[in-house]
Formats: sequence, structure tokens, C-alpha cells
Amino acid sequence: MPELVIADASCFIALSRTGGLWLLKELYGTVITTSTVRDEFGSPLPDWVLISDPLDEVRHRMLSLQLDRGEASAIALALETPECVIILDERKGRNLAIALGLVVTGTLGVLVKAKRSGLLESVEPWLARFRDAGFRYSPEVEEALLRAAGER
Repeated sequence: MPELVIADASCFIALSRTGGLWLLKELYGTVITTSTVRDEFGSPLPDWVLISDPLDEVRHRMLSLQLDRGEASAIALALETPECVIILDERKGRNLAIALGLVVTGTLGVLVKAKRSGLLESVEPWLARFRDAGFRYSPEVEEALLRAAGER
């Protein structure tokens, strides 16, 4: 059974700028996000992305006091969606989601999963694509990614 995945805008932005949006469809089939994230993304999302908004508006507003609106909406939806994985890249949102008991991965984790699934031969060229697109990760994060992908 495919994983149930909820994504924040950073994942869509990074993968669309690097030509990797297709990885989400190949890995997960369907990805869920919120209308707030869709609006943050700013371009039409593919038809395999479902839009669903959190029902608990109070929780959503509480999370919005600590995080940007897209992250808050994605986390609020994930809290209402049993057994899902949430894709978040910003440290503050990731830490809060983990503290709330959610299973979290990031865009770089998607690359590792794609390699392990045989969709990518290597993640190292994707790091270069991300750098070329203006995304920056610390040398420690890059090294950890390459180790997780079995490339170090």
C-alpha cells in the first residue's frame, strides 16, 4: 500500500525548480496538500495532488502563531490524517511536527527514497541541481544525505 503523504510548499517548489516533481508521483502516486500550500506554490499543481484543508480551524490558527501559514496548514492536516508522512523542509516546522508525533521527511529524504526505489541512480547530481536553483544545505546535511543514499 502506498504511503499517505502530505507536502508543504517547499517540497513542490524545490522539485519543480529542479525538474523532479515527477518523483513525488512515482513514489507516492497521490500527494495531499492544503489550499494554503497550493496558493503559496503559486502555479497550478498536477492533477495527482489532492487539495484537502484541515477541519480543526482552532488548531490551524494556533500553529499559524508559530509557523508560516502553509506549514501550519500542512501540519494541522497531518494531525487529522492517521498514518501519514509529512514532507517539511524548514527546521522549526520539522521539529514541531516531530514533537507532535508526526512522521516527517524532507525533500532530500524524497531523493533518498527515490534512489532506494531505483528511480534515481545517484542523489549527488540532484544536490548540484538544488544548488543551481538557489537552494542551500549545510555541508553536514549534504554529507548525511550522501551517506543515507549509500554514496559515501
